[in-house]
Amino acid sequence: MLMLNPSKFLFIMVLILGTLISISSNSWPATWIGLEINLLAFIPLMSSKDSMMSTEASMSYFIVQAMASSMLLTLTISNLMITFISKEMLNSIIASTLLIKMGAPPFHMWFPSVMEGLSWFNCLVLMTWQKLAPFVILSYLTFNQQIMTFIMIFSVIIGSIGGLNQTSLRKIMAYSSINHIGWMLLALTLSENLWQIYYVIYTIMSSTVILIFHNMSSQHINQISLNWLPTMSKFILLISLLSLGGLPPFLGFLPKWVVIQASVYSEMYFVITSMILITLATLFYYLRLAMTSFLMTSTQPNWNQKTSSKFMISKYTSVLSVISLTALPLYTVLFYGS
Repeated sequence: MLMLNPSKFLFIMVLILGTLISISSNSWPATWIGLEINLLAFIPLMSSKDSMMSTEASMSYFIVQAMASSMLLTLTISNLMITFISKEMLNSIIASTLLIKMGAPPFHMWFPSVMEGLSWFNCLVLMTWQKLAPFVILSYLTFNQQIMTFIMIFSVIIGSIGGLNQTSLRKIMAYSSINHIGWMLLALTLSENLWQIYYVIYTIMSSTVILIFHNMSSQHINQISLNWLPTMSKFILLISLLSLGGLPPFLGFLPKWVVIQASVYSEMYFVITSMILITLATLFYYLRLAMTSFLMTSTQPNWNQKTSSKFMISKYTSVLSVISLTALPLYTVLFYGS
């Protein structure tokens, strides 16, 4: 177990501490220190003897994050001295360094390659917790709305199209995360509470899918030969993928529903229509992962005969799947039925 390793437990605590320092600081140097503590705690967690690509991934992650942190420190120091640039434009430049740290387009090139070399636990941390501090700091800034609108639409385009031709499950989850970044940025521009709701629900959905892939020990699409799985396991995987894609009546549709309503009230018709139409492409590669078990039959390979008896859906995955299936109907009944 991960928690039985004292060194990894220590690094996880320091990782959490670094994020908490960043989001609770009232000065830029303290925020930068928190981000650096977070980075230096996550690098040892990325290294693994089981993966040959972990060293390359950790080095790439360190270089990108160190570059973004140095740019952030330089810009925040220059913020007190530069007078010929407007405050809004300078904040937009500072926001670009935070977009680099979270892997948002057009600074996303490092994100899928780093995800490819990580374990499933580290992938989950990179997709969820490592985005928390940059998003909170972004919520403190006033940036150029036109630039942010371009980044939101571009994030949805890259996340939708980039995952279509991928066979690696980690890269598919990476492009899925990029797609959701666009929606969270839109929620951030609309309301501070909206992106927090989206972030929490996205973390729940991602945790469910990552736990399933971890239990299956799968790395690529062709390793998900689901014909030997129990029917309930297939059903849980399908629910989790459709919920992550934002298809009603699952939980993943709830944050998109709220964001769509807020966008309509703010008269952002072009932006929300574009994002809805482009996001539909993500459902294709989500459905491709579960299509084999439901629509096709195939012979069972020998390696499946050994692993099928060992595969079990954990109780945590089952609980998260029940939440994905029932949360949206309950929300609708409680808040719209009364």
